[in-house]
Amino acid sequence: MKQSARILFLTLLGFGFCTHAPSGGAQPAPIAPGSAAELKAAYATSQDIAEGKRVAEASCAGCHGIDGISKVKDTPHIAGQRPGYLYLELRVYQAGARGNTPMNNSVRFLSDDALMKVAAYYANLDPAPPAPPGKAAAAKPDPVAAGRAAAAGCGGCHGDNGVSKIAGMPSLVGFDPKYFVAAVKAYKNNQRKHDMMKTLVSALSDSELNNIALFYATQKPARAPTPSAGDQAAGKNAAAACAGCHGEGGVSSGTAPSLAGQDAQYFASAMKAYKDGSRSDPSMKAPAASVDESTVRNIAAYYASQTPRPPKFRKPLTTTELAQRCDRCHGVNGNSTDPRSPALAAQRADYLERVMHAYRKGDRRSRAMAAMLDDVSDSDVEGLASHYSRQKGRAVVYVPLPAK
Repeated sequence: MKQSARILFLTLLGFGFCTHAPSGGAQPAPIAPGSAAELKAAYATSQDIAEGKRVAEASCAGCHGIDGISKVKDTPHIAGQRPGYLYLELRVYQAGARGNTPMNNSVRFLSDDALMKVAAYYANLDPAPPAPPGKAAAAKPDPVAAGRAAAAGCGGCHGDNGVSKIAGMPSLVGFDPKYFVAAVKAYKNNQRKHDMMKTLVSALSDSELNNIALFYATQKPARAPTPSAGDQAAGKNAAAACAGCHGEGGVSSGTAPSLAGQDAQYFASAMKAYKDGSRSDPSMKAPAASVDESTVRNIAAYYASQTPRPPKFRKPLTTTELAQRCDRCHGVNGNSTDPRSPALAAQRADYLERVMHAYRKGDRRSRAMAAMLDDVSDSDVEGLASHYSRQKGRAVVYVPLPAK
């Protein structure tokens, strides 16, 4: 057999020649982003694709299937995947940048030409069908809408949108959601002793409580239209010591409760509860004990006259909203039109979950992906993976434009 024919034969079997690093893994030369080299697979010929199929039969079909549709847990479908992305990912595995995995061993001895052709072959196939709806997790609902529904029973005392119209009843707007949740849980565990409140909130799940907190945090705050007795000017002077935690004018910038616009009678009763111990909070016991009833009325009147402001917090996104952010790079419904950006449509949900967790933990490194997944919860990851697994995958044909 002639040497040139032998090289081609070995390449097609997946054993093309390459240089070796001291560790034994291939170290391909880096490709500059945007270079023509990373787009070679997008413009492969029919002959390239035919040769790529033979490489796939030898090296890839055992896990990914010769049709590119995986039947192995946590193993991605690669049929119809974007060619530039496949090629570049194969090079990453070949360089050992993903640790010691079966993928490293499968591609270790493939030539760069073989990588290009097998990427072109799988990119040329029809994508996997969407996951059946019955096997997909439900999309995460809008937490604010869910909170509004869960808070329906609170409106009778606290106002429909959380602004109290009944003296002695607290307004619930203007609070950081973390404070709101902690306050309600204090009623549950008797840190705040109030039999009626304990009964009303005892059946709330953590999810329902978080949603209610978000609902009230997103409502437009306003002063409670209830009467307040006391000297506002004297209250302003007395409240100077409170600003360190509760902010100037009672508008907190942290998780301490905002007091601006709060019902004055409720404020006074809360201070009395801290003083007599029916509310357990070490940070409030001493301040409450240091003021007399007259001073409390004055402070209450001052805070009641102040204009509340919306709290500053990051509102959780729904699955639909999260997917819209992902679609900016990965295409509408996960169908990327960039040969270097992976398609997510119809991908295995378990694989998508594994990869997103890898980016979150830093096992896979990408500044863009780390930023996109910042503050995304485990349930958000599950919802996104389920969403994209149910989208219809669409193949894309790339045609080089003629030179001008």
